Amino acid sequence: MELTTFWFILIAVLWIGYLVLEGFDFGVGMLVGALAQDDTERRVLINTIGPLWDGNEVWLLVAGGATFAAFPEWYATLFSGFYLPLLLILIALIVRGVAFEFRGKRNERAWRRNWDIAIVVGSAVPALLWGVALANIVRGVPIDKNHEYVGTFFDLLNPYALLAGVVTLAVFFVHGCFFVALKTVGDIRHRATKLGVKVGVGAAGPAVAFIVWTGIDQGAFAVWLFGLLAVISCVASLALALAHREMLAFIATSLTIAFVAIMLFVGLFPDVMPSSLNSAWNLTTTNASSTHYTLVIMSWVAVIFTPIVLMYQSWSYWVFRKRIGVQHIPTEVLAR
Repeated sequence: MELTTFWFILIAVLWIGYLVLEGFDFGVGMLVGALAQDDTERRVLINTIGPLWDGNEVWLLVAGGATFAAFPEWYATLFSGFYLPLLLILIALIVRGVAFEFRGKRNERAWRRNWDIAIVVGSAVPALLWGVALANIVRGVPIDKNHEYVGTFFDLLNPYALLAGVVTLAVFFVHGCFFVALKTVGDIRHRATKLGVKVGVGAAGPAVAFIVWTGIDQGAFAVWLFGLLAVISCVASLALALAHREMLAFIATSLTIAFVAIMLFVGLFPDVMPSSLNSAWNLTTTNASSTHYTLVIMSWVAVIFTPIVLMYQSWSYWVFRKRIGVQHIPTEVLAR
C-alpha cells in the first residue's frame, strides 16, 4: 500500500472516530433543551458526557493536524474555501466548551438558562455544518487549476449539502438519545428512548434520500454497499431501542454514522477534494500530499502512538461506564 493511500485511510478513520464519538456529544447537548424538564435533569445530561466530551474533540484536532502534515494542499484549499463555515463551527465549539465549564459557577436560574442555550446552539451548529462541509468535499466545489477555491459561501449551501446537514443533525440527535438511555436510570432514560425512536423515524426519509443521491452521484458499488449497511443499522437501532436494548441500539447508531462516513470517503477516493469546474483540477492523494520522507516519519509516529491513545481513551470510557440519575445529583435551590 502506498503511503498516500495509508494516510488517506488513517485520516478517514480519524474522522469516523470523531463523528461517532462527538456525534453523541452533540446529541446530548441538543437534548439539554429538548429532553430535560428541570435543572436537575439538565445536570444529569451534562454529567453523562462531562468526563468524555473534551477527549472526543481531540479526534478532530488530530484529523486536522494529520491533514495538514500529510496533505498540505488539501488542508490549504479546504481551510481557505470553507473558512466561514469552519469559523462558525470553531466558535460554536468554543462557546459550547465554555458553557459546560461556566453554567455551574453561579446558582441563578437566568445564568444557567443562558448557558444552557449556548450548549444547545453550540451543539446543533457543528452537527449541521459538518454534514454540509463533508457533502461539499465529496461532491466537489469550484477549484481552479491552481488548486484555489473560487466559489462563495453560498455555493456551499446547495441542496445536496443542506440535505446532508439535516441528516447529520438528526442522526446525531438520535445518537445522543440512545447514549442518554444507555447512561441514565429512571424516567429520563425511558423518555430519551421514546424521543430517539420518534426522531429516528422522522429522519429516515431524509437519510435514505441522501444515501440514494450519493449512490447515484458516485456510482460505485462500494458506495451503494455502505449506504445499504447504514440503512440496515439505522433500522436495527430503532428496533433495538424499542426492545430496550440500549447498548445495542447505541452501537447500531454508531455503525450508522460510521457506514455513512465510509460511504463518503469511498466515494471521494482517490481524490481528496474534487473540482466541480474541471476534473483535471481535482486535488488527489498524489498531487496534494507531502514528500515521501515526511510521510515515512509520520507513519512511524502514528504506529507508535495511536495504540497508546486508543488504550487510554478506552480506559476512560470504562472508568465512567456507570449509569446516573437525578438521585445522584445534589439538591440545589436556584435563585432568580
